[in-house]
Amino acid sequence: MKEKKQDSCNFKLMASRDAIEAIQGKWRIPILIALTYGNKRFGEIKNQLPDISPKMLSKELKQLEANQLISRLVYDSMPVSIEYSLTPLGKSLNNLIDELLKWGIHFRKTLIK
Repeated sequence: MKEKKQDSCNFKLMASRDAIEAIQGKWRIPILIALTYGNKRFGEIKNQLPDISPKMLSKELKQLEANQLISRLVYDSMPVSIEYSLTPLGKSLNNLIDELLKWGIHFRKTLIK
């Protein structure tokens, strides 16, 4: 019997690489976590992640937007105001991030014994 494409190892490996590429890096998951607590402006995200440089934050926000995980809303005001929020695709990561955080806590406890 022929294996379904979606059940094949190769298909799953490709899908996992796509997922990891979308959220990989030191800052993308922390940015997504910050946005799970509500819409934020650039400075608010920067304040929650004090070790990130403005240049790196800008780069990562652009990449998360390109991956359709966050959206950028520009308000026509003086001065212009920009707000970032999770898209439905970004919100779909909430369970994965929760599990990752649980595993991270377990991992730290195991290492620190």
